Amino acid sequence: MVQNTRAARPVRTLVVLALAIAILFATIIAGTHWSKATLVPKLALDLEGGTQVILVPVLDAGGQVSDATITEAIRIIRQRVDSSGVSEAQITSQGGGQGGTSIVVGIPGKPDQATLDLVRKSALMRFRAVLAVLAPNSASTGATPTASVSSTSTASATASSSATATASPSATATASASPSATATSTATPITQPTDTPTTKPTSASDPAWETPSLLAAVDGLDCANPDNRKGGGADNPDLPLVTCNPEGTVKYVLGPAEIEGKDLSSATSGLQTGPNGVVTNNWVVELQFNGDGGKKFGTITTRLLPLTSPSNQFAMVLDGLVISAPVVQAAILDGRAEISGGNMTRVSAATLANQLSFGALPLTFKVLSEEQVSATLGAEQLQRGLLAGLIGLILVVIYSMLQYRTLGLVTIASLVIAGMITYGLITLLSWTQGYRLSLPGVAGIIVSIGITADSFIVFFERVRDELREGRTLYAAVEQGWERARRTILAADGVNFLAAVVLYFLAVGGVRGFAYTLGLTTLVDLLVVFTFTHPVLRLLTRVPFFAEGHKFSGLDPNLLGSSGVRYRGRGQVSKPALAGVASVAPDDGERLTIAERRAAAARSEAAGERKKPTDAGSASSKGSDS
Repeated sequence: MVQNTRAARPVRTLVVLALAIAILFATIIAGTHWSKATLVPKLALDLEGGTQVILVPVLDAGGQVSDATITEAIRIIRQRVDSSGVSEAQITSQGGGQGGTSIVVGIPGKPDQATLDLVRKSALMRFRAVLAVLAPNSASTGATPTASVSSTSTASATASSSATATASPSATATASASPSATATSTATPITQPTDTPTTKPTSASDPAWETPSLLAAVDGLDCANPDNRKGGGADNPDLPLVTCNPEGTVKYVLGPAEIEGKDLSSATSGLQTGPNGVVTNNWVVELQFNGDGGKKFGTITTRLLPLTSPSNQFAMVLDGLVISAPVVQAAILDGRAEISGGNMTRVSAATLANQLSFGALPLTFKVLSEEQVSATLGAEQLQRGLLAGLIGLILVVIYSMLQYRTLGLVTIASLVIAGMITYGLITLLSWTQGYRLSLPGVAGIIVSIGITADSFIVFFERVRDELREGRTLYAAVEQGWERARRTILAADGVNFLAAVVLYFLAVGGVRGFAYTLGLTTLVDLLVVFTFTHPVLRLLTRVPFFAEGHKFSGLDPNLLGSSGVRYRGRGQVSKPALAGVASVAPDDGERLTIAERRAAAARSEAAGERKKPTDAGSASSKGSDS
């Protein structure tokens, strides 16, 4: 059989794999010297311990906090913690505590004081006039902005709840930043000016608020950076504000706050009712202000209505981020407003209503307890889990050696390589992405031992099947790989798809299991393609395997009784079939099932024709005698 010289480069493949592994660990080692990398993966709360803070939401006016309020509070705290670079944090609600339902925040390791302050801080909502709407990473250029917000007008309507503007900021103040004014770091979630306007502004919409330090803040804030969307930063209501929306798609320059969240009585979502009383299919959010809030809102909408876009927008700022910036389409004097348009759906309308309702509550967080938690239980479970994984690994090694003899060493080596790559990737992710290994994640790694071993078993059995059919050793490896590759890709594809679905649908520790399961599945494909297959190609050149030694795993006596015998040195023998010419032992070909059946039929027919002739001859000889 002619070898495929294009694909038969196993040494080159192994060298590339070795270099990739070396680069992986060299990067981690370099990170320990010049960055905050470590040589071991970071552990989650259940394995390392950390800080646990129990918060009780308290209404200033008393009363009970609803489940929707608790859910929104958990969302805001999770947004703050995740944006701070902390992963595998556990944030849950717990009923029956002092003061009603409480929020339990578990942060692994030793969080810094800034992160703890973000957890404890209450979320505030304020209404501010919009001075400019920008692209997320744009800088001040002195151009007049244009807004891409569309709206649907009703009796007392404003516009959509989101904006996707790509315009430059409004900058009627043409002064450049002075030497004393420094741009705010992009690590600051929201920014405010440090100087005062030279001309006293007449309203919150006056462009005189755009001082040199405010323009510098615009230049320094990049909303595409997740660190700038964690919320909870400084928010002085008497100063302008530069901030983002939670998605990081829009940057806003806002005037001073004019309405506080406590001035909003209620916010509900539902289908819009037309002028004739007919309910439409458009989802809206209805706002109801109290007495003082209604007067303030009437003054604001009257002032904003004649202005050009985006100065005719007002922003609803919750926890320092803009959750909606609708356009004023009517002067609303009765304290009842309606937000519509912007392709609003049932889900988006309900979400906005819940956010506004949460911001309207005079809600504060009371720290019920703050303590360090140990990982005693998790450490014990980890030890037992690792023991179970070690037992499973030993059983796989024993099975491989009994079933495949020396060939089983390839399985062991492949498992070692897979373990090294997995360890390196998890350590790298812990450094670069803040990933923390949890107990469910360890379970996913242990499960991957069986998945990885399955791939090798499928490959080896395909090779041995080809040898039974009369292939030479090299041909058996190549043809067996062609057949096994499809099976391995299908099996690992199903495992990876299951891991992805589980990751996005599950919560908590189950996501850690799905994450490591998907990662190790990809590592399995990498190892079987770049290590196992090339190694078997090299073994075809070793006489110990090529000659079919009894301890090689390719001994003819271990290949079954299909009639085909592998004699070593690339030679095979086949049983003779009557009426069929023998196939050359080294041509890499084999008889198909149809050819065998045809040969058997011809052999049987030949035997039937021979029997009557023999009987007639015997009778003739008898009569002569």
